Amino acid sequence: MKNRFWLIGLVALAWSCGSPEQQTELATKSPAKPYPTFSADSAYAFVQKQVDFGPRVPETEAHSATKNWLLSKFKGYGFTVQTQDFEAKTYDGLTWGLSNIIASYNPQATKRILLAAHWDTRRIADKDTERINEPINGANDGGSGVGVLLEIARVIGSQELKPNVGIDIILFDGEDDGEPEHATTRDNSQIWWCLGSQHWSKNKHIPNYSAYYGILVDLVGAKGARFYREGYSRQYASGIIKKVWDNAHQIGQGDFFIYKDADSILDDHVFVNEFAKIPMIDIIEFSPDFGFSQYHHKHSDNMDIIDRRTLKAVGETVLFTIYQE
Repeated sequence: MKNRFWLIGLVALAWSCGSPEQQTELATKSPAKPYPTFSADSAYAFVQKQVDFGPRVPETEAHSATKNWLLSKFKGYGFTVQTQDFEAKTYDGLTWGLSNIIASYNPQATKRILLAAHWDTRRIADKDTERINEPINGANDGGSGVGVLLEIARVIGSQELKPNVGIDIILFDGEDDGEPEHATTRDNSQIWWCLGSQHWSKNKHIPNYSAYYGILVDLVGAKGARFYREGYSRQYASGIIKKVWDNAHQIGQGDFFIYKDADSILDDHVFVNEFAKIPMIDIIEFSPDFGFSQYHHKHSDNMDIIDRRTLKAVGETVLFTIYQE
């Protein structure tokens, strides 16, 4: 697999997208450092594999099988791997055994970048009109983010060209629970989703762990997806969201990364920012005009909506970003 060198065509690509001010800024940047190729086919296969296991709802066989597969994949790519096992209460009184999966490259490096997604799926299809109480496949909501990060891990592990920083990939568990969309009564004593990030942010796998910044990827594989600057990302990490969006435009993925603000989404990155004190952004498909897409928390969140082009746009942007450090 050949490495990409975005040197000669860089200015032309940058000039084709964005406002005049953004074009001027991008055109004056130093030539980009080389970075490896992100394989959309490989990322797609990783999403398919997860869906083949079935819905990855905690306390199920599919969840356990997926966990073992994920651990073996990261280990095979030469990452140092561990799990953070813990128990958490659910909104309906269950006690779930959950596992955050943590994979690290170059663990001795002091400058670190944190990449994250969630690997569980929702146990109900509460936005659907049928089979509401059955779990969803979560090809995009869960599967796509994991697929992108697995491909990044594969690339780092298999290529001679390595990033100059340490990389920590955390796959949070228990993100996609929470009360049904139209629940008549709600327990507001705590937040019942993002269980894995809430736990990790208050109980880091390494005492005093920190990272230069973090990138969360969630809902990053659907056909026609566009990514806007999410509200909490702007609040906590405006410099990082600018860096990533500029990078996307610099490598020709500006059609996917829109210079437009969206509402705030209470996702895993909020707890990483608030409690772990690591500036983290969320790359998430959420439109300022339409909100979540029509498949969100429905059975239509399956492989039919997954698009290699979207996976590549996000994966290539994140890969480019970490190789520029």
